[in-house]
Amino acid sequence: MKILVTGGAGFIGSSIADALILKNHKVAIVDDLSTGNLKNINKKAKFYKFSITDGQKINEMFKKEKFDVVIHHAAQLDVRKSVEDPLFDADVNIKGSLNILEACKNTKVKKIIFASSGGTMYGECSGKAPDEKTPANPLSPYGVAKNSVENYIKSYGSIYGLKYTVLRYANVYGPRQDPHGEAGVVAIFIGKMLKNEPVKIFGDGRQMRDYVFVSDVVEANLRALTKGENEIINIGTQTVFSVNALAKEIAAITKYGQKPEYMPKRSGELFRNFLNISKAAKVLGWKPRVDIKTGLKKTVEYFIKK
Repeated sequence: MKILVTGGAGFIGSSIADALILKNHKVAIVDDLSTGNLKNINKKAKFYKFSITDGQKINEMFKKEKFDVVIHHAAQLDVRKSVEDPLFDADVNIKGSLNILEACKNTKVKKIIFASSGGTMYGECSGKAPDEKTPANPLSPYGVAKNSVENYIKSYGSIYGLKYTVLRYANVYGPRQDPHGEAGVVAIFIGKMLKNEPVKIFGDGRQMRDYVFVSDVVEANLRALTKGENEIINIGTQTVFSVNALAKEIAAITKYGQKPEYMPKRSGELFRNFLNISKAAKVLGWKPRVDIKTGLKKTVEYFIKK
């Protein structure tokens, strides 16, 4: 198949592009490199450097390439930035996604796979892990934008017959994640600890998150090429790991001896977030294979060799 990966210079998008190329798909990447890294781009992929907010260039690329499938990861990634500048967040995450959807419609793309956010979609998860039937309750502009794009995708599916799979990710981590970027506490902690620099934890560190390794996310996307038609699917581990436990585990792997510095809690931060992933097993035949301790070791090894 001929597949476009938007945001294909980012750590998740580039990992998906690599896997697609290994499966002998023809891959193109569009990325403005605002957060992605040119070094992540597979040499066998065709690369377009511009933003998804540029509707004209998006349309020209789609007409030229005639993609079969689009895997849409390009986004403004920072929840905090979305709070500070919701207009910019909406311009990239909503308007940019609409540019992609319009181009899909106009060039008869067969399917779109959308990277949504299970980490922000359900709000505070105080009891059972939410499944896909749980009402969306995004609290940040970033989460609101992701929810809006999901609804636009369903609309294009209903009106124009565009097939889709929406994957709602938990907290994705792994090799290539940017320790200096907008998101990714795992990469930030590893970067600081390997340099023996102070590590900051906001709040008391008991915040609980669902951390899923990037190779498992890649596998979910590969399966979604032919499965999960017109479905919304959670992709996580259905387990929680506290920020304190995360820092302790990474410190043990990196032999970091300092104690974390505790900072005031960030306003609006969720305390507990994790995902019910039973639907992914039923619909995609997918389940996570990399546990948190193994994933952290693999990620540290990558940063040491980098």
